[in-house]
Amino acid sequence: MKHSQLEMQRSQLDVMSIEQLWNLHEEVATELTRKMKLEKLKLEEHLRKVSSVSHLVSADVKRKLRPYPKVLAKYRNPKNPRETWAGRGKQPRWLAAQLRSGKKLDQFLIRRSS
Repeated sequence: MKHSQLEMQRSQLDVMSIEQLWNLHEEVATELTRKMKLEKLKLEEHLRKVSSVSHLVSADVKRKLRPYPKVLAKYRNPKNPRETWAGRGKQPRWLAAQLRSGKKLDQFLIRRSS
């Protein structure tokens, strides 16, 4: 909207009575409510479409992945034997702390009988 049009509309508001301004306010509020409801319905419909597509895609991906076998633990925390690590991924805190204190990784190996 151009600046001159805006000034003209403001001057029109200046001459309107309180009752006319209130009626205009109610019309604007009603129109805003209607447009917001329409926009909300459009967004919800779009979200439903996106959700159903992403659900199908994620389900499809899960079916195609091969199952990974369980990996046996290779290292054990001597202070808490329930804490183990298979040697994959990030080192557990207990092991990182032990290595920082000067111990060697081999000291935590789980010995298996052949």
